[in-house]
Amino acid sequence: QVQLVESGGGLVQPGGSLRLSCAASGFTFSSYYMSWVRQAPGKGPEWVSAIITSGGEKRYVDSVKGRFTISRDNAKNTLYLQMNSLKPEDTALYYCARCPTGWGPAYDYWGQGTQVTVSS
Repeated sequence: QVQLVESGGGLVQPGGSLRLSCAASGFTFSSYYMSWVRQAPGKGPEWVSAIITSGGEKRYVDSVKGRFTISRDNAKNTLYLQMNSLKPEDTALYYCARCPTGWGPAYDYWGQGTQVTVSS
């Protein structure tokens, strides 16, 4: 069955960095666009970034452009999110999600999430 398992979250000071990973299994990872989505306390889910199957094209929400980098390793079935210059407003539960319709805002599988807390 499809599984997405996120890791790499934690507590970091403002200006710090974290690298999130998402290990995928149960499907042909290289055939799917993938996204990172986050949910802050008391708010709805927010799309953060997406990447095409080959990794050659990436998109970001404006609030993270220049600070976050999405990447993937299809040989390892793993999705990454490098987060630099973190801000308190980046605090959220971060999920990786499979995108069944390419860039379309639809996700059919999510992981359990990894918590990112940015605080001094």
